[in-house]
Amino acid sequence: MAILVGGLILFIGVHLVPTQPALRSALVGRFGEGPYKGVFALVSAVGLVLFVFGYGQMQGLGRGNPQLWVPPVWSKHLVFLLMIPAMILLAAAYVPSRIRSAVAHPMLSALMLWAGAHLLANGDLASVLLFGSLLGYAVYDRISVRNRPSPGPLGTAKGGAVGDAVAIVLGLVFYAFMLFWGHAKLIGLPLLP
Repeated sequence: MAILVGGLILFIGVHLVPTQPALRSALVGRFGEGPYKGVFALVSAVGLVLFVFGYGQMQGLGRGNPQLWVPPVWSKHLVFLLMIPAMILLAAAYVPSRIRSAVAHPMLSALMLWAGAHLLANGDLASVLLFGSLLGYAVYDRISVRNRPSPGPLGTAKGGAVGDAVAIVLGLVFYAFMLFWGHAKLIGLPLLP
């Protein structure tokens, strides 16, 4: 559990820095934009690797990962459904489109859908720690973004119907990849029999 929690603290902790514009500005002013972004990326990557490894380790522990509740069967089906807009929103974060403009911060919306759905469908301690923490972070960041400039990875780029189509197709391709192959290979849990 320590690896999972440590990874989450690193990952979420470094992602909380941009939610505090004065702190981010002070760090950039002291170290420069490039070094700040480099350390941000490095700490994010280390945190991500740790929490993924820690989550996998806890899933294999059995009694070391107690079941806190038994999710209803329908919650698994809800995850399948909610991952479709989540993957489209994730793609829209990187494609200038009307979807991106309407949602404003599609990556945070995708993270909220992904984490919320997975939290609902998994009642074990490791899942509550992982998905609950990431959901809490995404909600906090989405609220805080109203009070600070944060144009996202594409800046202020706008898009039209073609961008919408590209985001939808990319999202559906990623959804299909995870459904048929990726979730089993990357997460160790096949989604389809």
